[in-house]
Amino acid sequence: MSGVNDIRSTFLDYFKTNGHEVVSSSPLVPRNDPTLMFTNAGMVQFKNVFTGLEHRPYSTAATAQKCVRAGGKHNDLDNVGYTARHHTFFEMLGNFSFGDYFKERAIELAWNLITKEFGIDRNRLLVTVYHTDDEAHGLWKKIAGLSDDRIIRIGTSDNFWAMGDTGPCGPCSEIFYDHGDHIWGGPPGSPEEDGDRFIEIWNLVFMQYEQITKEERVDLPRPSIDTGMGLERVAALLQGKHDNYDIDLFRALIEASVEMTGVKAEGERRASHRVIADHLRSSAFLIADGVLPSNEGRGYVLRRIMRRAMRHAQLLGAKDPIIYKLLPVLVQQMGRAYPELVRAEALISETLKLEETRFRKTLERGLTLLSDATSTLGKGDSLDGETAFKLYDTYGFPLDLTQDALRSREIGVDLTGFNDAMQRQKAEARASWAGSGDKAQETVWFELKEKFGATEFLGYTSETAEGQILALVQDGKLVERADAGAEVQVVVNQTPFYGESGGQMGDAGVIVGEGFSLAVSDTQKKGEGVFVHVATVANGVATAGVAVTLTVDHARRSRLRSNHSATHLLHEALREVLGTHVAQKGSLVAPERLRFDISHPKPISAEELKIVEEMANEIIIQNAQVTTRLMAVDDAIAEGAMALFGEKYGDEVRVVSMGTAVRGEKKGKSYSTELCGGTHVSATGDIGLVRLVGESAVGAGVRRIEALTGEAARNYLAEQDERVKALASALKVQPTDVVARVEALVDERRKLEKELADAKRKLAMGGGAAQADQPRVINGVNFIGRNLAGVEAKDLKSLADEAKAGIESAVVVLIAAGDDGKASAVVSVTPDLTARFSAVDLVRIASGALGGKGGGGRPDMAQAGGPDGDKADEAIEAVAAALA
Repeated sequence: MSGVNDIRSTFLDYFKTNGHEVVSSSPLVPRNDPTLMFTNAGMVQFKNVFTGLEHRPYSTAATAQKCVRAGGKHNDLDNVGYTARHHTFFEMLGNFSFGDYFKERAIELAWNLITKEFGIDRNRLLVTVYHTDDEAHGLWKKIAGLSDDRIIRIGTSDNFWAMGDTGPCGPCSEIFYDHGDHIWGGPPGSPEEDGDRFIEIWNLVFMQYEQITKEERVDLPRPSIDTGMGLERVAALLQGKHDNYDIDLFRALIEASVEMTGVKAEGERRASHRVIADHLRSSAFLIADGVLPSNEGRGYVLRRIMRRAMRHAQLLGAKDPIIYKLLPVLVQQMGRAYPELVRAEALISETLKLEETRFRKTLERGLTLLSDATSTLGKGDSLDGETAFKLYDTYGFPLDLTQDALRSREIGVDLTGFNDAMQRQKAEARASWAGSGDKAQETVWFELKEKFGATEFLGYTSETAEGQILALVQDGKLVERADAGAEVQVVVNQTPFYGESGGQMGDAGVIVGEGFSLAVSDTQKKGEGVFVHVATVANGVATAGVAVTLTVDHARRSRLRSNHSATHLLHEALREVLGTHVAQKGSLVAPERLRFDISHPKPISAEELKIVEEMANEIIIQNAQVTTRLMAVDDAIAEGAMALFGEKYGDEVRVVSMGTAVRGEKKGKSYSTELCGGTHVSATGDIGLVRLVGESAVGAGVRRIEALTGEAARNYLAEQDERVKALASALKVQPTDVVARVEALVDERRKLEKELADAKRKLAMGGGAAQADQPRVINGVNFIGRNLAGVEAKDLKSLADEAKAGIESAVVVLIAAGDDGKASAVVSVTPDLTARFSAVDLVRIASGALGGKGGGGRPDMAQAGGPDGDKADEAIEAVAAALA
């Protein structure tokens, strides 16, 4: 039972047997506390339960909570690897009571677990209580039978827990284990308390007060319990070890590191193996929870952790990236308890490999430059700040690595000079921004970016989170508050809202704070990573600086995800069907539909579109997992990932893959792989269905595809089905026979239209040759002029030819007025008369009489028109007059 996995399960099973709800670990990125960089204690996910803001269907709980302390005020990074108990990642075992049991039951549960279930020698245990907590003191004597000298009263804040300056708080009781007098150190409260003999293994917090103001404290109506036991510490105790890095979990990781590097675990490089083992855990779990290395916020802390491990791998003599090769050992050790490690293993491995590959280049270059820059420096000297900043700014060599590399030589860094150079660069960048045309109107976003950093995007893994309003902007200016009804742009420190980019529209939803709410209609990205929530104050008064809960419109986001993922499937299908020349030339991913433009020189046939649609739906039916990896952009493209038109990519990119091809040259291989920073479905089946609804031209060599997915596609098909049924009913046939019946009706109509046209022509020309009027003779020329009713302009020329039939010499004028009152005129001249009369000249005369201008054609046949059909007879006589 002494293995880490056994200890964890024993703890949870024990509390489950004692009526507790076993609750899964919350993510390392807190969703309910914007003041925390990472989840650092088991109670973080229950914060709102303790304060009464949230109610859950259970009143007692137990967890094994993953925690990270590597940034902000809880930062153990520099100590990791050099001490026995410092970690960046650790597991906190805890039990909680939300107004259910209190001190007596909490002490009883804790004592029975550690002495009976875990079998820890009670004679090696002692406890602390807050110096005024007589109740806890008495309970420890009653339940555990501890003597007064083993119940130590502590009068400092170490034994009084508070959530903040105000809010729930209460005294603590810590359980310590005595590792024996062969180790230096004294009990808590003694001058030697910093020694390693007495080690705290469990802290019980008795949450019984509420701090109203600095001076006022009142009793909580429902006292609660929050406890925390370090899994690594209790595992060391149960495995007979004094050092956390000697437990089974760390031994497995360190042994793998030793095997990989050939450097023994003990000796001068002992700390390097420990750093690698610890940092691998924190890096893997952070990536699994959606954090990726970057130069901002959580991503920067992750990058520091990763690069510190990679620096120690280099110190161990590793010539190639090795950290990612240790990942399978970690997954084997912890994957059963934390399945997110298994699900994200590919992403974690790619991210570690990419970061180490890039970092090795940075490290090699930076160390060479650093060596040159410090060749004349000795012990006690300092590297000038300008050089340190140049290494950072130009060559990507972080300041902490510069300090670390020089520490062994006892050379410092001029931090004042470094900071001065940093500020000077920011001032130059701000001046450049302010003078850049349209961007000059948006300097507010640059200033916010400079002051607060980029917005942390949490939306890949969550649709709700807590944040803090950093700024409210109205009309391009910062404001402290915005009243109900006001339109305002909101910037927070972290958000689940996706900012519009890559063709995908920004998210909508709500932001709620104490006493106010905002309706978010759109989210935009401004000024190098600042997410701007375009909102209206729905009620109350929005105020800068306060904590808020941000909730994305789930239904809208789901439709956006489906439509965005469908564009990937359709893009690949179009390339398969039309050819690899197809490239996306722009897109719009909206909640209602999707469209994207592709390079293609001609219309896409109905048959081609049918195949494209079939291929996309084949992948949807697979319900294949959509995977995301972080890669170097060049490596991703080399592996076949497509880069989309109009997108700007950094050195690192998200590579989204989905499906397995079932036809064509890619059969059996990955179907779609693209560089994309958008949000996507978890599995292709979530798209439901894709239906193409439009194909058109938008420019030379560019075609536009429009499509629907999911419910919109189903509704479209249902509407089409209803139309077919209604049509079948009107035609009095079965729906399956509609096409054949319509085709028959179309043929029948064509015949009838032809017969009707022939009848009209005959009627217009006087019912046939036998009834035709005899031509007038004008100036020795046969002249036929007719005002025709019900005849279309396109038929006038053929009617003119019919009018000349049987007449060797003649001039014919035919005019037809349409329903719109406009008239068309045709003049035809037999060949023997074209030397005397041009049909073009004569038709222009007719056009003038009809109120028109011009006309054109040949000397023997010309056509024109005019707006005044009522003057058809006048136009005929005008031509006759011209002949005279």
